[in-house]
Amino acid sequence: MEKTLFTGACTALVTPFLGRQVNYPMMERLLKRQLDAGIKTVVLGGTTGEAPTLTDREKIELYSRGKQFAASDMTIICGTGSNDTAHAVELSIAAQEAGADAVLVVSPYYNKANPDGLFAHYLSIAHAVKIPVIIYNVPSRTGVDIPVSVYKRLSRIPNIAGVKEASSDIVKIARIRNVCGEDFTIWSGNDDEAVAAMSLGAKGVISVLSNVMPVETQAMAQAALAGDFDTASALQCSMLPLIEGLFSEVNPVPVKAAMKMIGYDCGECRLPLAPLSPDNREKLEGFFR
Repeated sequence: MEKTLFTGACTALVTPFLGRQVNYPMMERLLKRQLDAGIKTVVLGGTTGEAPTLTDREKIELYSRGKQFAASDMTIICGTGSNDTAHAVELSIAAQEAGADAVLVVSPYYNKANPDGLFAHYLSIAHAVKIPVIIYNVPSRTGVDIPVSVYKRLSRIPNIAGVKEASSDIVKIARIRNVCGEDFTIWSGNDDEAVAAMSLGAKGVISVLSNVMPVETQAMAQAALAGDFDTASALQCSMLPLIEGLFSEVNPVPVKAAMKMIGYDCGECRLPLAPLSPDNREKLEGFFR
């Protein structure tokens, strides 16, 4: 795409629960907190938002209510990935109808699609909607690392906006930039690598950390965008212990525990994710004393 969808920090927002239901008043509090911190872009219904255990009805309502609350003040990106292409297309169309500004589409998990299958999957989604599509590569969860050659092919599709790259392969950032050009935006998908990725041309980070520390995460990203890598790296290093705490167990288990510690009770994760272990909870609490 000719225009970058967003730069800086984007928060992969947790989905707050109250009992078995989505807690929409809390969701609005979380969105307001992000706006007040200067973060203008969020992902709803992504990995951190527990997409695997949200029903389609819950996802669509989450998208719709999030956009209604945020209106034009915030870019709302909706997670619409599936390992069934037809299902991903349906969710993406539904997100567009609910007012989404863009969709974030994780690569098909479990199936282990080959490069041609990955290309056809994303092409089908891009052709089905008019809003921007962000590819999401997270091989530690999906079992497939999208090859750079597939990004090169997809970068020619007008509404493929770029990629959230969470492969933990920092050299891959440079390879993507070299073959895809400036119009294909790269965003870091890992908080602990955000500044390094931005030094190689990424335009920001889709962050778990910014649920807890939105002001500081945005400051780090903006410093890197401005080329002030001394400040950006100092902020990155200062927050690294907390980042490690937030990933002491599988995301979003620790971050939901952390949100409660700072006064935003977002409930527990849905099964099969169990609550944070006592040892890791005690360590995480140490950051907020």
